[in-house]
Amino acid sequence: MSVRVERPSAHTAEVILDRPEALNAISTEFAQQILQACDELLIDDQLSVVLITSSGSKAFCVGADLKERAGFSDHDLRKQRPVIQDSFGSVRNLPVPTLAVVEGYALGGGCELALSCDLIIASETAIFGLPEVGLGLIPGGGGTQLLPRRIGWNRAADLIFTGRQLTAVEAYRLGIADRLVAAGTARSEALQLAGEITANSPVSLRAAKLALRQGFDVDLASGLLIEHESWEQVAYSADRQEGIAAFIARRKPRWPGRHGGDYG
Repeated sequence: MSVRVERPSAHTAEVILDRPEALNAISTEFAQQILQACDELLIDDQLSVVLITSSGSKAFCVGADLKERAGFSDHDLRKQRPVIQDSFGSVRNLPVPTLAVVEGYALGGGCELALSCDLIIASETAIFGLPEVGLGLIPGGGGTQLLPRRIGWNRAADLIFTGRQLTAVEAYRLGIADRLVAAGTARSEALQLAGEITANSPVSLRAAKLALRQGFDVDLASGLLIEHESWEQVAYSADRQEGIAAFIARRKPRWPGRHGGDYG
C-alpha cells in the first residue's frame, strides 16, 4: 500500500502518503488508496483530527503521475477523472479538522491536496505551486476554487496564470500556509496542534467545522441559520453539560462524545 493510516493517539489519525520513489505522484491507484483511507475515517466516531503527511521529507506530493498519464488515451483520462475528484472530495468531506503537513514540494495536485485540508502546516522547506497551465491543463483537484477562497481571486489568478512556485515564506505571507515551522518539524508541530484540538469537545469540533464549511459561500442570513442549526446540535448535548461542569470544578473535561477511551 502506498497510503497507510496510523493512529498517533486514540483521537488522531494520520494518513501517510508513502510513495517516495515517485515523490507521492498521484496515480489512479494512489488516488483510490487515498479515497479508501478517508472513507474508513469518515465513519470513525472516535476521531477528532486527521493529519495528512508524507513518509519522506523531499515532497509532500508532486501532483499527478505524468509518467502514467503519458500512456493515456482520452478515454483513459476521462475514466480516471472521477477517481481523482472522489479522492480529493473524500479529504474535503472528512467531518473533523484536517491538517496538511507539508515538507518539501506540494505541486499541482499535491498543492490541491493540501488546500483540501482545513489547515496547512508548512516547514521552511515547503514549495507550493499550481503549474498546470504550463502542461496544457488547469488545476483540476479543486485548485481554481479552493485557492481564491484562501487568498482572494486576484492573488489566486496570479499564481494559476503564471504557474510559478512559492517558497514557504511567501506561501505563509499570502495565507496559503497557516503555520510556518522549522525544517523537519512540521509533523511534530502538527501533532502538538492536534493535541490542542483533541482536548476540545468532539461534538463541538464537528459542529464547528460543519458551520464553517457550509456557511462560507452563502449570504450572511443563510450562514447565520447554518450556525444556529450547528449550535443546536451541541447546545443540548451531554458535552456541553460536561464542559460547564469541568469549568466550574476546574478540571479537564471527560467528554461523553468520546464514548470512552483517553481524553488527550
